[in-house]
Order: sequence, then structure tokens, then C-alpha cells
Amino acid sequence: MTLPGKRPVWLTFDCYGTLIQWDEGLIAAMEKILSSKGGDIDRDAFILVYDRHEHALEQERPHRSFREVSARSLALAMAEFNLAFEDSDAEILTSSIGKMPPFPEVVGALGQLKTAGFRLAIISNTDDAIVAGNVAQLNGLIDRVITAEQAGAYKPSTQIFHHAWKVIGVGMDELVHICASPHLDLVAARELGFRAIWIDRGTGRKPLDDYRPNETAPTLDKVPGIFAAAGWMEQKNG
Repeated sequence: MTLPGKRPVWLTFDCYGTLIQWDEGLIAAMEKILSSKGGDIDRDAFILVYDRHEHALEQERPHRSFREVSARSLALAMAEFNLAFEDSDAEILTSSIGKMPPFPEVVGALGQLKTAGFRLAIISNTDDAIVAGNVAQLNGLIDRVITAEQAGAYKPSTQIFHHAWKVIGVGMDELVHICASPHLDLVAARELGFRAIWIDRGTGRKPLDDYRPNETAPTLDKVPGIFAAAGWMEQKNG
């Protein structure tokens, strides 16, 4: 597929898994938590249960902060594995998220896109205080950060995307969204029809059968080349 339409003014990004090493950081945090409990716990199985609870809680109303969602999800997962939950376990998890680093190519790729004149925004399923630590590692290249806390909704809800577009002051045809999450961001792209580039980092996650992103790249540093092919990497004046 190709990128249709005019050159975007804004590029919006999913944060965790796209810019920030979420899977790697989550594994490290869960290993730390589980190692303190003793026994032989299947880490990958535990993370799948945690994810199931997290995604379910994010869709419930009233809206909960991500700090609360992650703590409740961790407690519910531990209950399924007959583990004792403590508040300190949740603190290990939430405190680790903001420390998760960007993928090695991310800062350089963002710099190229910024130099080409694009404005850059993050749309993330998290709280302002949590994501601040991640944004601080992106060398001041991000112009706006929109969170689930601000929008009162989590992806794939269309509410967070409409809120983001209102905040940054653009229409859907004036942006391209770049993301790694098929079941969150690409679901919204399918429903709303905005242009999307999928960063397929080889995690095994796949788009829905009835949707294909406009472009796919293995890493973020391939995106400037995609834009160059579309004639978008030359900064426009005026």
C-alpha cells in the first residue's frame, strides 16, 4: 500500500512499543516482581494474564488512571497465580515504566523527521506523570503529549484520537499516525480512516484480517525513507 493524500503537518506516535522498549521493560519489571515471590512462575504466561486484565480494565467506566489500572491488573494476575500482592509490587511496575528507554534508532529517526519540518506528538495509553520520564529521553523532539489521562479514555477508543486532534488543532487528513500496536492503534485507524504506518518489530502481533496499514516498516528509522519516496522529506516554506 502507499500513503495517500497530502503531506502531513503532524506525525502522531504511539509511545510504548513504537518509541519506547515496552516489552523489554515489562519483562524486566515482572521478573523483578515475580522473583521476590519465590516458586517457579511462568513469566510469559503471567504477562499474558496481566495484559488481559489491563485491557479489560481500560475499557471500564468510570475511567481509571493508568497507575490504578496497572496496580489492579497486577493484583488480579497475582490472584490467578496464587501469589500475595503488595502495594510495593505495583510501585515496582509503575516506577519502571517511565525509565524504559527508547529503541536505539528512535531519537535519530525523530530528529530526521523534525528537521524535515514535521511536528511530532505522542498519543499514549498512560498518565502524564508516568510518560514524562520516557519523553525526557527523546531529546526534546516531541511537541505535544496526549495521554489517556487527559482524554479520559484509552485506545482503541476513538475518544482519545478525537481529543488529540482537537488539542493539536488538525484534521485527520493533516496527519499520519505511526504505531506498533495492531489491537489498539490500528483498530482505531480502521474505524476512523486515518493514515497509519505500522512498525512491525517482529513481536508476532498482527493487524486484523480485514485491515492493512498504509505502510509497514520494521523500525522507525525506515519511516524517513517512506516519506522521501512520497516526496515529503523536503521542508516546505510558507
